Amino acid sequence: MLRNPVVIVPPSIGWAARFCSLGAVVRNALGSRAFAIHHIGSTSVPHLCSKDVIDIQLTVADVHDAPTISALADAGFILRDQPTHDHVPPGYTDTPDQWEKRYLREPPGMHAAHIHVRPAGKANQRYALLFRDYLRGHAGAAEAYARVKLLLAPKVEREDYIEIKDPVCDLIMQAAEMWAASTGWVLPSSDA
Repeated sequence: MLRNPVVIVPPSIGWAARFCSLGAVVRNALGSRAFAIHHIGSTSVPHLCSKDVIDIQLTVADVHDAPTISALADAGFILRDQPTHDHVPPGYTDTPDQWEKRYLREPPGMHAAHIHVRPAGKANQRYALLFRDYLRGHAGAAEAYARVKLLLAPKVEREDYIEIKDPVCDLIMQAAEMWAASTGWVLPSSDA
């Protein structure tokens, strides 16, 4: 039996509404300091199974801006750790600051939500949005990704799940980068 399992649930029409509610809380807390607030991750892709966790990407000028983090804490979000870095996919030769972020979550007992605070114009800000938009427009890729998650989740611990899933996402990003280049994809406007 797994000590720290990952639970994947069927898609929920409630995820979009939960994001809208949370996005409004973040926007009210930060005002213009929030350059963009996006619904990212699997719950942002219609018909895709996921952990029941709303992932929000908050784009800001500087992840080290103390008033931004304080405003999010005042709104009830908990800073999980000090500045950290996202997984760097193979082939990206960017400097480490291109992948830096802050990470907050809702308090225990609330519906789960994670806020990924990333700086505007950095590689990790673009990665999350391109990944999302590619899966939204490519049902076959989204279905294959769902199958991987459903097969993997009951067999490995949460930490291993993330380590194995990252390279799968990197494979999807190879196709997403080609799609972005061929379609002229650009960063989308804020969702909240």
